[in-house]
Amino acid sequence: MNPVRLIGRHAIATLRGIGAVALFALRGLLGLRPSGLPELGRQIVQIGWLSLPVVGLTALFTGAALALQIHSGGERFQATDVVPAIVAIGMVRELGPVLGGLMVAARVASSIAAEIGTMRVTEQIDALVTLSTDPLRWLVTPRLWAAIISVPVLVAVGDIIGIMGGWLVGTNSLGFVSSRYVADSWAYLQSWDIASGLLKGAAFGLIVALSGCWFGMRAGRGAAGVGRATTGAVVAAAVGILAANFVLTGIFFE
Repeated sequence: MNPVRLIGRHAIATLRGIGAVALFALRGLLGLRPSGLPELGRQIVQIGWLSLPVVGLTALFTGAALALQIHSGGERFQATDVVPAIVAIGMVRELGPVLGGLMVAARVASSIAAEIGTMRVTEQIDALVTLSTDPLRWLVTPRLWAAIISVPVLVAVGDIIGIMGGWLVGTNSLGFVSSRYVADSWAYLQSWDIASGLLKGAAFGLIVALSGCWFGMRAGRGAAGVGRATTGAVVAAAVGILAANFVLTGIFFE
C-alpha cells in the first residue's frame, strides 16, 4: 500500500475521532437542565465525596515523601531550609492536581464506563432513545459537570493534606520548628499557584468523566465489551491527564 496514503488515512481517522469526542463533550456540557440537578447532586457525592479518602491518603503520603526527598537532596547543597516552600509549591502546582486526578481516574473513570457500558449492553440506553429521551442529557451531562465541580475541591483538600504530611515529617523527623515551617510554607505561595492547580483540577475532572462516558457509551456487547471499555477509559483518562498537565503547565508558567 502507498505509505503516503496509509499515513493520510490514519491522520484523517485521528482527526475524525478528535472531532467526535469534542462534539460529544460539547453536547454533554450544554445539556444541563434544572430537571437534572438532583442527578447532578448524586454524582457530586459519587465522584467527589466518595473519592476523598483515596485522594487524601495519596496526598498525605506524597507530601511526607516529598519532604524527605527534598531534605535529603538539600543536605548536599546546605539548602534544607527550602523544604517547606518546595513541598508547598510542588503539591499545589503539580503533585496535588496530577495525583488527585489520577486517583479519581482510577476510581471514577472505570466506574462510569462500567455503569454506562452495562446499560448499553442491557439495552437500557436503547430504551431511553425509544422513549424520546436524550441519553447524553441524563447519563453524560450530570457526570461531566459533577467531575468539573468536584475534582478542584478534591485538589484543594489534597493540597492541604499534602502540605500537612510534609509538616508532620518536617517537625517530627527533620528538626523543623512547627511555626516556622508553616510560615515558610505559606510565605512563598502565590495566589496564581493555587488558582492554576484548581484550574488543572477542573480540566482533569472533565477528562476523567469524558473518558468514562465516551468508552461506556461505545461499549461492545457482552461482559468482554464492558471490560474493554473500562480498561480503555482508565488508560485514556490517565494519559489525557498527563498530557493536559504538560500543556497547561506550559501555558500557565511559561
